[in-house]
Amino acid sequence: MQRTLFIGLDGCTFTILDPLMKDGVMPFLRDYVAGGVRAELLSTPNPLTPPAWTSLVTGRTPGHHGIFDFIRAEEGPQGLYFTLNTSDDIRCETIWSMINRHHGTVTSLNFPVSSPPPPVNGYLIPGFVPWKHLRRSVHPPEFYEVLKGLPGFDAKALAMDMNDELKSIQWLPQEEYEAWITHHIQRERQWFTIARHLLETRPTDFVAVLFDGVDKLQHLCWRYMDPHLFPDHPTPFESKVRDLCLGYFRRLDGLIRDLITLAGPDTRVYFASDHGFGATHEVFYANVWLRQEGYLAWAEESSKDDLGRMAADKIKSHVVGIDWSKTLAYALTPSSNGIFIRREDGSGRPGVRPGDYQAFRSQLADKLLALRHPETGARIIRKVMTREEAFPGSASHQAPDLTLVLEDYGFLSVLNADAPVKPRPEPAGTHRPQGIFLAGGPGIAKGRMLEPLSIIDVAPTLLHSLGLPIPSDLEGRVADRCFDEAFLLAQPVVTGEPTRLIDGQWAREPEQALQSDANEKVMASLKALGYME
Repeated sequence: MQRTLFIGLDGCTFTILDPLMKDGVMPFLRDYVAGGVRAELLSTPNPLTPPAWTSLVTGRTPGHHGIFDFIRAEEGPQGLYFTLNTSDDIRCETIWSMINRHHGTVTSLNFPVSSPPPPVNGYLIPGFVPWKHLRRSVHPPEFYEVLKGLPGFDAKALAMDMNDELKSIQWLPQEEYEAWITHHIQRERQWFTIARHLLETRPTDFVAVLFDGVDKLQHLCWRYMDPHLFPDHPTPFESKVRDLCLGYFRRLDGLIRDLITLAGPDTRVYFASDHGFGATHEVFYANVWLRQEGYLAWAEESSKDDLGRMAADKIKSHVVGIDWSKTLAYALTPSSNGIFIRREDGSGRPGVRPGDYQAFRSQLADKLLALRHPETGARIIRKVMTREEAFPGSASHQAPDLTLVLEDYGFLSVLNADAPVKPRPEPAGTHRPQGIFLAGGPGIAKGRMLEPLSIIDVAPTLLHSLGLPIPSDLEGRVADRCFDEAFLLAQPVVTGEPTRLIDGQWAREPEQALQSDANEKVMASLKALGYME
């Protein structure tokens, strides 16, 4: 196999990347990409980190791999209970084991939904793990002792920490911006240090490292980074934050340069993001609207102030403040951008009768599409998708009954409020469907702009880069125009046997399981990032 390097840039968008390259902030990436290919990369129907990265590493859509959100929910006597999605919940084989089955070795650093770590032939350190649980999440287990000896290793800074993630909320005090941005520069440098050590001392056929600070900074600092939003005459604080963000990207460019240099001139290199980014200007309080339409009831003892305080203080084991005895439809998390419909199941709980479900869902979708801004008359929701439309596949039943695409692509809110639509005090960064795809190195076409690709095309393209057959059941396709004609002539695309359902079926030792307190810490961090409330 010819070594292949994959660099993930969480949330990266050409909206920001192109000006950074043009203005000389990222000169290495500019020059490298000029000699390769680029394309827009379309994310999953709900452009969210867990389903999108899982689609990228499986070549399958969420309706097949079964990951739709950071969490999944189960309904009990007191309401809904959250459970964090883990690697055991992925229903499809990942690229790590596809490569392993063909006797290749892999390195996987900082990818979400990778814990508990599968016993890959190589090295795996998952992302989204609290630092206290990092040791048990490293594979092979003994590699953690090696990590501890690396220069500058700090488990607290490397892994997800609730107290640090709280700082990414939009109301971060001005005096803390510098420390927050610097924290992510240091964090990226740690992932680079680990990748460098492995490239120098334990090289594998496929090396994949994910830098996620791009997403974190854009959520908090979008208004300082978007050329269309940054003022012509900025205040000293606005200029300082923008300079700090540019410093992050300048240093990231250096890390990318050094990674590619370490990988060697014979390595093919690919970049991709799980989704893009843009501005969101208002908030749609979905459960408030459902309450107004008679589909949901709030518990009488829960006031709006109580709900806000409770949600800000801690993650509850069920959706805060909903009266489940009177609720037919509800929004579960901001990140899902979905509405779930309760169905009658014979238990006596409220629900829509099976025979009425289709008509009920259609009526609800029509009302959502008809919703207009109370002042401007502009639509609030640009698209409503049924679970069959958005997520066809064997796992479709786990998806929201309706998935919403808001007019500005923002995340909805599940909290109570005094109106269903309210403006944000300042524009915030939010996910967009259009991410990035870049490639360079031997065999890659020179200076070619590709038609938009799907995120499920990345896995088969990487497999072909490694000289491996493409499993016949992958939904994605090889981006053959990524390669030059000589490469494709020497190495034509070959279809192989279907994938194997082995990733989620690996036996786990009891001590490997991510404990409940770790789940709670991760969910609290997700709340801090705005994905849960």
